[in-house]
Amino acid sequence: MIRKSRVVLLVLAAVAAGVLLTAGFNVSPIARALLGDKEKPALIPAAAGLRMVPVDIPQLFKEVSPAVVNISTTQLMKFNHPQMRNPFGRQDPFDEFFNNFFGRMPKEQKRRSLGSGFIVSPDGYILTNNHVVEKADEVTVTLLDKEEFKAKVVGTDPKIDIALIKIETKKKLAYVALGDSDKLEVGEWVVAIGNPFGLGHTVTAGIVGAKGRIIGSGPYDDFIQTDASINPGNSGGPLFNLKGDVVGINTAIIQGGQGIGFATPIQLAKSVLDQLKDKGKVTRGWLGVYIQALTPETAESLGISGRRGALVSDVTSGGPAEKAGIRSGDVIVRFNGKEIGDEHELPQAVASTKPGKTVEVRLLRGGKETTVAVTIAEMGGELGKPAGGHDLSKNLGLTVQEITPEIAQRFDIENTKGVIVSGVEDGSPAEDAGFNVGDIIRQIDRRPVSNIAEFTKSAAKFKAGKTTLFLVERGEARILLTVKNK
Repeated sequence: MIRKSRVVLLVLAAVAAGVLLTAGFNVSPIARALLGDKEKPALIPAAAGLRMVPVDIPQLFKEVSPAVVNISTTQLMKFNHPQMRNPFGRQDPFDEFFNNFFGRMPKEQKRRSLGSGFIVSPDGYILTNNHVVEKADEVTVTLLDKEEFKAKVVGTDPKIDIALIKIETKKKLAYVALGDSDKLEVGEWVVAIGNPFGLGHTVTAGIVGAKGRIIGSGPYDDFIQTDASINPGNSGGPLFNLKGDVVGINTAIIQGGQGIGFATPIQLAKSVLDQLKDKGKVTRGWLGVYIQALTPETAESLGISGRRGALVSDVTSGGPAEKAGIRSGDVIVRFNGKEIGDEHELPQAVASTKPGKTVEVRLLRGGKETTVAVTIAEMGGELGKPAGGHDLSKNLGLTVQEITPEIAQRFDIENTKGVIVSGVEDGSPAEDAGFNVGDIIRQIDRRPVSNIAEFTKSAAKFKAGKTTLFLVERGEARILLTVKNK
């Protein structure tokens, strides 16, 4: 009996100590929920006992929803019904027939769309998506209390789909704090608030499924993926963490996908916010390079180990990169102190650099590292032209021909040096490498190709089992293709 009593006392003491430790020091989420601790969002187990769900979302919604707005836009669409004339210049009888039966068709029609946004300052500045207000003739903002305002578009940045608009009011408005999306973790709970399907303020919750998603929407793709429901009308609305800070701007969904939405990281928006407010547009840095992914085959051809970095397929004539000595085949592994893991990371690093600033760029060239200093220029509307520019190669499965004046005129080719691909054999090494009809071959193994004769001379050196590196021009882009010879 004595031993049993001691055991019971020890157990009770341990439980008491555990409660005290939990309450005073390392408080678990469950303990916080049970103890009523309101300092941090409490978590309690879901019914299945497998997933934890936040219980402070109602309070969070009450605190931040006054700063979330509904945005409706109107665009005036004009339709022209041309007058039809007969060969004698008189009005065609069919025109009268058309007007009699279809004359009541409107010549102008208003196109309306809906979206969301959030107030970022008490004087009425609002962040949203560019596609929400793009080409709108009229923008109306509705607050949570149903008060409406006409809004002015202050600035837009289509490259990252961001717009800054403003409403005028004498009262100070509720606004939200912009958080740090770089600190957002995969698996972290987030809350989306917006105006889906025009229904009004709606809140959904989920977790961050992934970061750095590339969905092909632009050169600076870096989306937060979340399973918090995002629907049409949510565009431009805020994505919150559980502290109530905005960490993203709800931007895109996948048609037919369930539980997959994408938000622009708020750090990306913060980096251009001042420019949008002061100038109405965004000025970005420009390096003047064409880049692509570094594949194992291309790395082997260049004598490079590993796959880190952005492969330079070509440089723009007269651009900062060419002036600094960067050339085709270089692999950029570090830019202005930032490690470049792949081709998606370089554009953002360059764009965020102030024009006129000189930065160090570390390259891999011929298997060796080298560093060059580059003075970044301002990105303009035109990025410039790349520098530089029937024979059948049975080993490649590639048919090429000279760039004649007729071909140059037909395909708007300014630099006629090189050969144009006129055929790609099915199942050939050329097809496997990604060649397309219309591609212009400018270099083979870094040696210029100006005509059929030079192409034939280079093709004669192809060896079975070896890889050949082609510099190809495709439209405005320059890409490197690696072909393994049979």
